Amino acid sequence: MAIEPYRRLFRLPGVGVLLVVGVLARVPVTAIGMALTLHAVESLDLGYVMAGLVTMASTIGLAVGAPLSGRFVDRYGLRPVLAVTTAAQAVFWATAWALPFPALVAAAAVAGLLGLPVFSVIRQCLAAMVPLEQRRTAFSLDSMFVELSYMTGPALAVFGMITFGSGPTMAVIAIGLTGSGLALLLLNPPVRSAAELAAPGAKVSRRQWLTPGLLALLGTVAAATFVLTATELAMVATMQTSGQTGWIGLAVGIWCGFSLAGGFIYGGLSRGFSPLVLVASMALLTVPVGLLSGQWWWLVLALLPSGLLCAPALSSTVEALSGKVPAGARGEAMGLHGTALLIGGASSAPIAGAIIDAHGAGWAFAVAGLIGIAIVLVALPFWRRPPRPPAAVVSDDPKPRETLAAR
Repeated sequence: MAIEPYRRLFRLPGVGVLLVVGVLARVPVTAIGMALTLHAVESLDLGYVMAGLVTMASTIGLAVGAPLSGRFVDRYGLRPVLAVTTAAQAVFWATAWALPFPALVAAAAVAGLLGLPVFSVIRQCLAAMVPLEQRRTAFSLDSMFVELSYMTGPALAVFGMITFGSGPTMAVIAIGLTGSGLALLLLNPPVRSAAELAAPGAKVSRRQWLTPGLLALLGTVAAATFVLTATELAMVATMQTSGQTGWIGLAVGIWCGFSLAGGFIYGGLSRGFSPLVLVASMALLTVPVGLLSGQWWWLVLALLPSGLLCAPALSSTVEALSGKVPAGARGEAMGLHGTALLIGGASSAPIAGAIIDAHGAGWAFAVAGLIGIAIVLVALPFWRRPPRPPAAVVSDDPKPRETLAAR
C-alpha cells in the first residue's frame, strides 16, 4: 500500500489546506437534509411526507443551482459566487426555524438554488492545482474526505435536533456554512492552473465539451449513487426486519470504512480504471448481498467487495471528467457532476422503498445492482464513441475574468 503518492500530493502548494478546509466545509452541508427533515417532523409536527416536500424542494434547488454556480465561477471567478451563496445560506438558516411550512418549502428551494458549491469548487480547484498524473490520488483522497463528512454531518444534525431543538441547531448550521464560505473566500484557491491562465482567452462552446461521452459519464455517476442509496436503505430495512436495529449505526460505519480503505488503496495505484468498469463492478457485487440476510455481521461481510469500490468508483468519475472538459468550462461540468449525484440518489430512494415494501430488502439489493449495470451498458457505446472534432471558439476578452479567477 503506497504512502508516497499521498506525501507527494501534500507537498504541492496549497493542496493540504484546501483539502482540510474542504472536509470541514462539507460537514454543515451534509447536515442540511437531516436538519430540514427533523425540523419539519419534530418542530412543525408534520409527517414525513410533508418533511419530504421540504427536502425535495431543497434537492431540486441544488440540482438546478450546481451547474449554474459552476458556470458563474467559470465566467466571473470564485469570489463573487462564494459571496452571494454564503450570504444566501446565512439568511436562510438564521430564519428557517421561524418560517411557516409553505414559506419554508419556497425558501428551501431558493436556498438550494443558491447553495454553497463546496463539493464542486473543491474538485474544480484540485483539478487546477494538481498535475494530471497526481489527480487520481487527489480525487481519491477527496472522495475519502467526502465519506467522512457524510459520516459526521447527519449524525451531528440528529444529535443537535434531539438535544437542543431546531433553533440552536439551525443557528449552528448557519455559522458553519457562513464560516465555510468565508474560509474559502479568504483562501481563494485557483480555479485554473498557471498554464491554463497563460493560454489565450476564449469562450468555450458547450457543444465542444458536452459530448455523448460526457453525458454517458454523468449517467454512470447517477448509476453509482443509485446503487449506493438503495444499498443503504436495503441494509437498514434488512436489519430492522431481523430485529437488529441497534446495530445499524455500527454496520453503516463499517460499510463506510470499506469505502475509505478502497479509496486509499486506489489513490496509491500507478494507474486507474475506467469509471464504467468500477461502477459496473460495484453494482454487480451488490446484486447477491441480499442472500446473506441473517446476522448483521454476515450482511456487513457481504458488503465488503462492493464497499471497497465505492470511493474508487466515485473518484474515478471526477478524474475522468476533469480530463474531458476544458478549463474554461470545468466549473459548470463539476456542477453537472453534482447534479448527476443528486439525481441518482433522489431517484433511488422511492424505487428501493417500493421494492422493500413489496418484496423485501433482499430484492432491493439485487434490483439496484441490476439497474446500475443496465445504466452502464447503455452508456458504454457512447463512452467508446470517438470525440467529435473541436468546435470553433468565439474570441472573448480574457483580461477581467482571468484576472479575477487568478486572485
